[in-house]
Amino acid sequence: MNIYLSANNLIRYAVAYVFITSSLMKIMSPDVANHFLGLGLPYPHLMLKLVIFLEIGCGILLVVNKSVKYAAVPLIGIMIIALLVTKVPLLHTGFLPFAFQARLDIVMLLLLVYLYKQYSR
Repeated sequence: MNIYLSANNLIRYAVAYVFITSSLMKIMSPDVANHFLGLGLPYPHLMLKLVIFLEIGCGILLVVNKSVKYAAVPLIGIMIIALLVTKVPLLHTGFLPFAFQARLDIVMLLLLVYLYKQYSR
């Protein structure tokens, strides 16, 4: 049996892993959920449920390689909002602390844009 993982497959699986585990932590950990609820977003409980739904749903679509382009779009939105709400305020402490804290968000955003472009063909 030939098992071959292309770079695109590895990226899809890695991105899906991050979003699915993130959503499961929001469900399972009161600390993670409370942190999200304390971000100052409008309708925080509704937003929490929406983000969990999108992260799990789009993560599963990435794993099964279905509608990857369309699954990437809401996840890109989630990452942009996450950067703006949780990381950009860290710029007042300096660029390096911001860059360190935002590293996963930036990498995920770039990988999602890559997936969007790859599956737009």
